[in-house]
Amino acid sequence: MTISFILNGEDVNAKVGSVDRLSDILRDSFGLLGVRSDCRCGRCGRCLIFLNGRLVPSCIVPAFSARGKEVITIEGFAQTDDYIDISSGFMDAGVVTCGFCEASKILVAAALLERNPRPDADEIIRHMSSAPCRCTDPESIVKAVQAVAERRARRIYRRAGQ
Repeated sequence: MTISFILNGEDVNAKVGSVDRLSDILRDSFGLLGVRSDCRCGRCGRCLIFLNGRLVPSCIVPAFSARGKEVITIEGFAQTDDYIDISSGFMDAGVVTCGFCEASKILVAAALLERNPRPDADEIIRHMSSAPCRCTDPESIVKAVQAVAERRARRIYRRAGQ
């Protein structure tokens, strides 16, 4: 079957089978290599995407369920001001990722900050656990996300005051 959906701001069509996973279609049909399907059960966080604004593991999402929806991968998110804020905040806080978890950590931080613009340390640690990896210590992630929250607030309030 052919489905239509919005992928990183573009209307697209994809031919999908009933057993195809969204992560596979995104990688194989659209070349979006930031989406990985390492665990294929939704635990590792490396396949995270935004599906209609909700962060989901695309390796457990049937591809046909994307019909008529909006999908944003790390490649699409990387074109936003929020991505710049988060990646800069991570860099400023000295967060070093291994490359496998970087996209998922950025997307999890974005989802958290969308839900709560000023999360506390416990909330940050709890949410960031959905992108598990031992390459970064929790303390630096907390520092980074809190710095990003401040950076976003300044950008948003500066824009509102124009």
